[in-house]
Amino acid sequence: MKVTAEKNEKIGKMTFASVYPHYINRLEKNGRTKEEFHQVIEWLTGYDDKKIQELIDEKATFKTFFKNAKLNPNAHLITGVVCGYRIEEIEDEFELYRQCRYLDKLYDELAKGRKMEKILRVEKK
Repeated sequence: MKVTAEKNEKIGKMTFASVYPHYINRLEKNGRTKEEFHQVIEWLTGYDDKKIQELIDEKATFKTFFKNAKLNPNAHLITGVVCGYRIEEIEDEFELYRQCRYLDKLYDELAKGRKMEKILRVEKK
């Protein structure tokens, strides 16, 4: 599937706070914790627990969420298909959409029980 400018804009306007409870509910149903999810978010964005809560309270959009993030230098190692989109094939002009899919992919791996050391990618030398 191809990402469109409309799709990129739509996801950019969504608030992190609107999907966060859904993330947590699914994770807890699968035996994972909010703390583990926060660890994943911190690895990807650099945001600690306090900053994550601020973004939720501010009802920050995903555009704001990723604009202020310091993306992990190993984020490019996140590959695969999420919602029908192959992450590594998303064009640079839709960087925000790719970043949102990075988060979704890490979240999916956590929910499916993957080991944390595998989720938090370390580049092989």
